[in-house]
Amino acid sequence: MSLWEFANPVKFMALSGKVLPWVIGLCTVTLIPGLIWGFFFTPEASNFGNSVKIIYIHVPSAMMAINIWVMMLVTSLIWVVRRHHVSVRAAKAAALIGVTMTVIALITGAIWGQPMWGTYWAWDPRLTSFLILFLFYLGYMALWAAIDNPDTAADLTSVLCIVGSVFAVLSRYAVNFWNQGLHQGASLSLDKEEHVSDVYFQPLLLCLAGFTLLFVALLLVRTRTELRLVRLHRLEVRERMKDA
Repeated sequence: MSLWEFANPVKFMALSGKVLPWVIGLCTVTLIPGLIWGFFFTPEASNFGNSVKIIYIHVPSAMMAINIWVMMLVTSLIWVVRRHHVSVRAAKAAALIGVTMTVIALITGAIWGQPMWGTYWAWDPRLTSFLILFLFYLGYMALWAAIDNPDTAADLTSVLCIVGSVFAVLSRYAVNFWNQGLHQGASLSLDKEEHVSDVYFQPLLLCLAGFTLLFVALLLVRTRTELRLVRLHRLEVRERMKDA
């Protein structure tokens, strides 16, 4: 059995319908306990106080915002190379989830930053690259909405996704190679001096798993909806042609 078989909308709908309840269940048993553990059963940090607990939302949402764009890049490239409709519809479905994660990351970062830096926002290279990524998400969604022909929209949004991937990479690795600015180093790092303490790290892992599974669940739901809309559009076109 080839992975490409699931580029067939019928097979994708059948498989995703079976997988979706399991993904939702796994999301529930990881995300909810992770958030409860992180917010209510971890101590205050000596240098951050209770504000450190915002990492259980900020870090997973920021990581998902970047990784969702990478997923969109991969599916867009599949569309460009192989013209599989499921892949490009998955990219479109992921965009709203990605922009939501980006907004959550920006807001929680501002809430965390104000007591730490004395300001909600600074034109830090890392923060700026993340803001530009947010604008690319908005542009991607606006481009889909502005073009009536779905194949043309898929082509142009795929190009935009490829270009925007530069800022996804910058947002992901700026923490590693940009030392200037206010933003702290990576919370998850091989460097023990930068890596978050184990008491915070363990519930954070659960939250990361939960956010990932939440994304997969929402992606499956939205991709299934997109495929139904495509089918509905084709039926409407067919009916118009009959009437004409």
